[in-house]
Amino acid sequence: MTYLKWAFWTVFWVFVAAFFHYTLPQNDVARITDTYEKRIDFGENSIFWASPDVGADQTTVNRDVFFIQTRRANGRIMVYRNEDTGWSWPPYFKFDTSNLQAEAADLKSSAEAPKWVAIKHYGWRNEFLSIFPNAVGVRQVSGPDAGTGVPWLNIIILVAFLALCLAVWRRWRRFRAARIDPVMDDIQQGLDNAGDSISERQSRFKRWLGTWRAK
Repeated sequence: MTYLKWAFWTVFWVFVAAFFHYTLPQNDVARITDTYEKRIDFGENSIFWASPDVGADQTTVNRDVFFIQTRRANGRIMVYRNEDTGWSWPPYFKFDTSNLQAEAADLKSSAEAPKWVAIKHYGWRNEFLSIFPNAVGVRQVSGPDAGTGVPWLNIIILVAFLALCLAVWRRWRRFRAARIDPVMDDIQQGLDNAGDSISERQSRFKRWLGTWRAK
């Protein structure tokens, strides 16, 4: 039972960590090499794509999606999608996809004359499942080693979540000590008393049989 309990909580916290890692904003410093638009037919990976732009047909199974191609200072390629989040989850309230695409196109540069930008995004990149992080902001920075600042929003959200978990855990312990543990103790005591009664009856029955054997 202890192993099942630890397995449950391990899986639970792995899912929580994955949820926050996917949802919370991150910043990458890179050089924009190209921007383009591509028609996407959504399949099993549709959960990792945002909803259609606000005001567009919400029932379509395919649509044009903006993409931003980049190269980091270490030479690695990263491709971002550029989609509105609208009023849905995650709550970035992004409605300026076209404007962001125009800004990204204006910041394109070559390896000979690079322009380094900080791209704010959420999500993961997975080539096998064709998953792309969603860019939510772009700004020019001084160079490839430029800092992206302290992630205060992430820190505040994580601290608030941990405080909420601690508060719930404390309330649960108090509730368990006041309501559940006494009931479980009474049940256990009743089972123990019933076991003692059964044992006593068995002992009496054996003594009665013993009187017959003696005769």
